[in-house]
Amino acid sequence: MKNPIAKLILVLAVISVGAGLFLALTYTYTIPYIEANAAQDQEIAILETLPGAVSYKQLGEDDFPIFVGLDSGGNEVGFSYIAEGGGFQGIISMMVGVDPKEEKITGIKILTHSETPGLGARIGEPSFQSQFAQKPINDNFVVKEDVDGVTGATVSSKSVSAILKQSLPLAMEHYEVSGGGK
Repeated sequence: MKNPIAKLILVLAVISVGAGLFLALTYTYTIPYIEANAAQDQEIAILETLPGAVSYKQLGEDDFPIFVGLDSGGNEVGFSYIAEGGGFQGIISMMVGVDPKEEKITGIKILTHSETPGLGARIGEPSFQSQFAQKPINDNFVVKEDVDGVTGATVSSKSVSAILKQSLPLAMEHYEVSGGGK
């Protein structure tokens, strides 16, 4: 090749195709491990948000699954579900545990978020999450009134509260429609 620009384009094209192929192979190889880790984290979160549960069963469809927690005798101790909504920098995903008989939250566990490290990311700390345990499902969830927000991360704190307020009635409805409590 006498044209240096054509040679440069050819070299860049080969490098680009090689890099793309490498990324595709890496993704194909790692995705089963990523999915297995996510499933394990989800199982841990279900049992963490349902005190007394040692196992669980799934009710409902895949678009809104309900995970019913069972104690060692096979009795229901409550249910968990995944709630998602917008945060300051992206989607916040959390597992929410509910005692449908008492109509109270049994716990929450932040699964994923993109909040600012050191500020909004503190919604993942146990000190923030634990304040929601034993709150009635019809609570107002207002930051600075009945929810202690994370200092410097009001948007993230308000987002968690809003996600709970919006998702709890829907989750109770799905639980009842799916045959929960029977």
